[in-house]
Amino acid sequence: MFDRDITDYIKYSAKYYPMVTVTGPRQSGKTTLVKMIFSDKPYVSLEDIDIREFAQNDPRGFLSTYSQGAIIDEVQYCPNLFSYIQTKVDNDQIAGQFILTGS
Repeated sequence: MFDRDITDYIKYSAKYYPMVTVTGPRQSGKTTLVKMIFSDKPYVSLEDIDIREFAQNDPRGFLSTYSQGAIIDEVQYCPNLFSYIQTKVDNDQIAGQFILTGS
């Protein structure tokens, strides 16, 4: 289904870095890929307007919902979240804590 090299590279990156970002064109399989690789992580999509508003209006509260990390899909819809994620991963120092996707 997916090129083994890509899958291995993403897994490797998540072992050593607290945040991994997968970008690409819409409908190219980014979400399917990361959900397959990180099936144990909670998944949240910022395409959902209510979730996006929560992340925009209370980024700390939003991230506290996912204290151990998550897959955050369509992260480009909430650019102010990046600084909060950066602060969280710098403080927590957990490899593979957040997996981000965006177009």
